[in-house]
Amino acid sequence: MKIWIDLTNSPHINFFKPFIEKWQNNGIELIITARDLANTISLIEQEGWSYEEVGGHAGKSTLKKLAYFPKRVWNLKSYLKRHKPTIGISQSSFYSPVVCSFLGIPSIYLNDNEHAKGNHIAFLFSTVNMLPEFLAPYSKKIFWIRNNKFQFYPGVKEAIYLNSVFEFFDISDSPTKQKKIFVRLEPWTAQYYSGDGSFVENIIQQLESEYPIVILPRSKEQAKHLNNKEFRNVEIRTSPLPLKEIFQECLFFIGAGGSMTRELAILGVPTLSIYQGELLEVDNYLIKNKLMTYHRNPSGKLVEKLIKASDSSRNEDIFKKGELAFNMINEKVKNLG
Repeated sequence: MKIWIDLTNSPHINFFKPFIEKWQNNGIELIITARDLANTISLIEQEGWSYEEVGGHAGKSTLKKLAYFPKRVWNLKSYLKRHKPTIGISQSSFYSPVVCSFLGIPSIYLNDNEHAKGNHIAFLFSTVNMLPEFLAPYSKKIFWIRNNKFQFYPGVKEAIYLNSVFEFFDISDSPTKQKKIFVRLEPWTAQYYSGDGSFVENIIQQLESEYPIVILPRSKEQAKHLNNKEFRNVEIRTSPLPLKEIFQECLFFIGAGGSMTRELAILGVPTLSIYQGELLEVDNYLIKNKLMTYHRNPSGKLVEKLIKASDSSRNEDIFKKGELAFNMINEKVKNLG
């Protein structure tokens, strides 16, 4: 069996890490393609994986995305025809199921973002769509489920890999040096995002005199923009930080985006989502289960109040579900491949 994985965004590296380790240990050949978006390429290189870079990001414009889509599909197809994979799997790569269909091989498509417009293309072309359990009612409501192509795994996607990667890493292992507030910026270029591009700056200015703050930008443009601001007690990271390092040093996490915010919340780090777009079902799931807090426009005083009231305990049930989901996905790859 030869598995093709298409990595189209930086959170996909952590998601596929335990799968890649397992498959490599079992002697399975892997073909990894990636596009140059956010920190995707640098994170792949940190892992030391062999990969082929195919394309970048088309920008926020829907028209540009539509024009770019067939170009990358064609480039992927041309590359993969020479390498002959037997199955393709991706987390929210809309390209992967289409390319697999053209190559005549099975595909597994995973996604937990019900607002992504590319889902409609991916659902149509994939062999099987695997979504988290909390999307089952939504899928029935909007008539996604019209055939047997959908399967639902337990829990949330972040728990699938966090259960493996951080199984023996305890929050009490954190260093004794002063802990920091980490701020993950909003996805300016994402098609699904419609928030104000600079609202986070107000929160930073209110907190920087009391806490050391580390800003995690998504792009060089964001880093450049914030470097021009007159912050005092603020560090702007221009290269990606390993999640474990963030976990170790993090007193409180403020996330204007998605995956990283959920990761820290699931790991037991006190987390505030300030996402400005329409909340996803996965976020509602975590908020309902008291794994994170949500406020669109918090004040510095509210953040300080949340820090004082924070609880760093983990929800072990969500990790058990992560293990079950990992095994379910891995078994599906074996059966189809």
